[in-house]
Amino acid sequence: MNNIISAIINLVENPRTELIRLGNSHNRANSMGEPLEEYVKDIFSGSMDETDDQIRNVIISNTFSYLGNKNNPPDIMLRGGNNGAAIEVKKIETLGASLALNSSYPKNKLYADSTLILPSCRQAEEGWSERDMIYVVGVVKKNTTKLTNLSFVYGEDYCADKIVYERILSSVKSGIESIGNIELEETNELAHVNRVDPLGITYFRARGMWGIKNPLPTFDYVYTPKTNALFNFMCIINDEKFNEFDNVSELFDLASHNNKLEISDVRIKDPNNPANLKTAKLITFYIGA
Repeated sequence: MNNIISAIINLVENPRTELIRLGNSHNRANSMGEPLEEYVKDIFSGSMDETDDQIRNVIISNTFSYLGNKNNPPDIMLRGGNNGAAIEVKKIETLGASLALNSSYPKNKLYADSTLILPSCRQAEEGWSERDMIYVVGVVKKNTTKLTNLSFVYGEDYCADKIVYERILSSVKSGIESIGNIELEETNELAHVNRVDPLGITYFRARGMWGIKNPLPTFDYVYTPKTNALFNFMCIINDEKFNEFDNVSELFDLASHNNKLEISDVRIKDPNNPANLKTAKLITFYIGA
């Protein structure tokens, strides 16, 4: 079963920094979907070298149970039920840029009963209740297809429990509902108030707009990209999760033969209580200038 470790191995063994796929019939950038998402699909499925679109589609289908859309999380789900991670892909243009999550708050896990996911996502595989969430963040130079930085981070190492964010949502919604003499309409947003003005022609909509610092400034206390590298990769996985994978020996073996790939022991802050430090693996790779 494909996982984050096999994705790293695929990346290191076949490093590419251009977000362009070449078809077998003519040279063209893949027009299907966001280029970074297609790149991530190739890394996780191992289809980087596949130029036949039909064959690649079969590989993608065998690897992922769900390919999402821009308005509802997640972007991708690996097959495997509760063991198949969900993946959110985010593109930014600078190392310090924040991630725009829009109406979806940060997620340490993806839950099947979430009102933010579509029925097609919930029904993609039978019997799953929660999945790990992996945030994949790529830094792509403006107006180019050049990928300069890539980060993999598990939601449980990056985001607080959902109650932290839902408390804010609940408080804002309750505050609006407590306003006297307003006409509320049923909505999936925070609030929809009708007939705000005396003529009754104005309405007010309130919706959450979430954002979060990207993993590079968030984990700058354990990782700094190489300034002279053409490409930097960083992944953080807590030890408990890392030890669950059955293919980590392949990664260690690869690192022993490639001095640009390193696996280090670090301690990271618990997103729910930064006073607690979690043991984790920092996996880095770079392509030199």
